[in-house]
Amino acid sequence: MSVVRDVFQGFGVALIAYFIALSLIYLAFTLLSWRSLTRYLRSRAYAEGDDAMSSPLTPPISVLLPAYNEAAGIVDSVRSLLALRYPHYEVVVINDGSTDRTLELLREAFDLRPARLALRQTLAHAPTRGTYLSAQDPKLIVVDKDNGGKADALNCGIVTATFPYFCAVDGDSLIEEEALLQVAQPVFDDPKLVVATGGIVRIANGCRVDHGRVVEVGLPRARLAALQVVEYFRAFLVGRVAWSDLRAMLIISGAFGLFKRSVVESAGGYWTQTVGEDAELVMRVHRHMREQGRDYRVDFVADPVCWTEAPEDVRTLQGQRRRWQRGLVETLWRHRRVVGNPRYGALGLMAAPYFVLFELVGPVVAVFGYVLLPIAALLGLISIDILIAFVIVAFLFGILLSVAALALEEFSFRRHARHGEAGRLLLYAMVDNLGYRQMTEAFQLRGLIDVVRRRTGWGEMKRLGVGR
Repeated sequence: MSVVRDVFQGFGVALIAYFIALSLIYLAFTLLSWRSLTRYLRSRAYAEGDDAMSSPLTPPISVLLPAYNEAAGIVDSVRSLLALRYPHYEVVVINDGSTDRTLELLREAFDLRPARLALRQTLAHAPTRGTYLSAQDPKLIVVDKDNGGKADALNCGIVTATFPYFCAVDGDSLIEEEALLQVAQPVFDDPKLVVATGGIVRIANGCRVDHGRVVEVGLPRARLAALQVVEYFRAFLVGRVAWSDLRAMLIISGAFGLFKRSVVESAGGYWTQTVGEDAELVMRVHRHMREQGRDYRVDFVADPVCWTEAPEDVRTLQGQRRRWQRGLVETLWRHRRVVGNPRYGALGLMAAPYFVLFELVGPVVAVFGYVLLPIAALLGLISIDILIAFVIVAFLFGILLSVAALALEEFSFRRHARHGEAGRLLLYAMVDNLGYRQMTEAFQLRGLIDVVRRRTGWGEMKRLGVGR
């Protein structure tokens, strides 16, 4: 019995040390992000947006919108893209074999006409059925193709694109009018070094949308979606800002990312055998540039906003998080040589080990801790002091860090300015770690089980339409 007790005591101490390490990393990220955002807000006053609009040197951009059964919001999404403030760009919508009215709605809304377009042969993709141009707006191109998945649709969009940079967005997303100018700012500043940038993704549920634009920001009525607002603050304003500052950003959200087309084509395009094509591409771009010995940067810009629809029911949220976790596993396994490898700089020595230890293994450690330690305490296998210490580091530190992420949002951009919303956000930041985070960690654990069981497929994402 004493041996069992010693094992559980050691397990409890190891769990506490694990959560302390994770909390300290997040605290360091918060401080780093605070410094970076302060610097960014000061520099934003001197941004050259107007100069970029009038300069003949501003690089043209192809905006790629893959769409599969996006009838609920595709017209608003395309309208928001056609209303972007940018001097020279095109919008390429790739209908990936939709079985709903996606293509029909696009035809009706934008007066599509068949057109013969020459597609480059640099990347493979599923066969195309037809290409269309809009009689209303010459910037709009629509490609209809057989279903091949999101990554395959993006590869088709890349070979259709005519411009040197492409911006990939999701079919259920709305991009703010200035967002393309803002996300491209690092390219304007240093076009030789910057090969990819990403912007922040915010929750559109609860916002008022008019003709594809968010005209009034609001919190979602559904509590589950409102909790994700705070979660996204932590992910973007803390995580992405810090990793970008460390020049080790592993993930550019598939909902809003800008890439140098020639680099992506030479790296092989999107990998179609994963559900985490966004992270996998960024990892491969890092490897491609490092292995060629070329200096480069992958940046995150905190201001350009992409609004997206968040799940409002547990079943849809579970499917999303299980899919994300499978994508992470597939990416890390495919690029396992990067982990701990000094050849890849901060990516190999910092970012990749962090994602293995805390994003990949973390859900296993957390769920086992939540279940085993209380049982062990009830059976007298660990001291009550260990259980109390675990609760403090696993729950109270998490609350502190969520509140700190909310403080970053209030300090920097304060998009949720309606009366009383700051108080509601504070409440959600406090309860975020009292059930919601544990639930999503359980979903991530199920995602790992899906990998072991070799479960594949995208799963269903229930769409209600943003800004409804």
